[in-house]
Amino acid sequence: MPPTAPRTYRIGQIVPSSNVTMETEIPAILRARERIAPERFTFHSSRMRMTHVTPEQLKAMDADSDRCADELSDAHVDVLGYACLVAIMSMGLGYHRESEARLHARTAANGAPAPVVTSAGALVHGLRTLGAAKVALVAPYMMPLTRTVVDYLRHEGIDVLDFTALEIPGNLDVAAHDPLRLPGIAASLDHADADAVVLSACVQMPSLAAVEEAEQKLGKPVVSAAICTAHQMLRALDLPAVAPGAGHLLSGVYADSPPAGAER
Repeated sequence: MPPTAPRTYRIGQIVPSSNVTMETEIPAILRARERIAPERFTFHSSRMRMTHVTPEQLKAMDADSDRCADELSDAHVDVLGYACLVAIMSMGLGYHRESEARLHARTAANGAPAPVVTSAGALVHGLRTLGAAKVALVAPYMMPLTRTVVDYLRHEGIDVLDFTALEIPGNLDVAAHDPLRLPGIAASLDHADADAVVLSACVQMPSLAAVEEAEQKLGKPVVSAAICTAHQMLRALDLPAVAPGAGHLLSGVYADSPPAGAER
């Protein structure tokens, strides 16, 4: 018999219209995985209008996520990622659970049920997977939205010992921030007692290129919202969550960790 071709998984992402990072970092992580595992991936997106990270635009954008879930389920994606952390967190404490359940219901109603991963929920679960009860955090947002992220994590039982808000108002400017500056920024935080460092609490601020350098510099696990999203997407697909070059969470130590749904 001829060898069986490796399975190809369709990765769906709901992205803000001005986000240019998740459609590069998630594919980069999963392409790296393809070098060591048989599965293959294709990538498909639907966009919600947003140019500036303000509470008003985030609320309007989130209301558009149902349409995006419908569109992606038309393509019968195997997993659906909501690629805007602060949009979820700004809608209220614990909102990632409501969003994930509602969007999954939309895919099911459209005849193509798919697990849904929000970047907000993935960051929470990724930190829990690491056993990180205390973290230091870098965010690109203005201070009020950064405090929203901090409060959200604290409500989930994750203590934020220190954080910095880079206060970059334009979403494309966030994407243009040099990731190689992030290890130095993180090192300036009070991180000695932190169990892990969140190098980018935003899926628009690129950080993948700097994660392993930051881990070496800081001497502890370093994650980003994008890395946590990739981890949870793989676990939602019941695939081992491992990818080279993406830090400790995807090193293989947590390859078979329970997916987020197991905690509900």
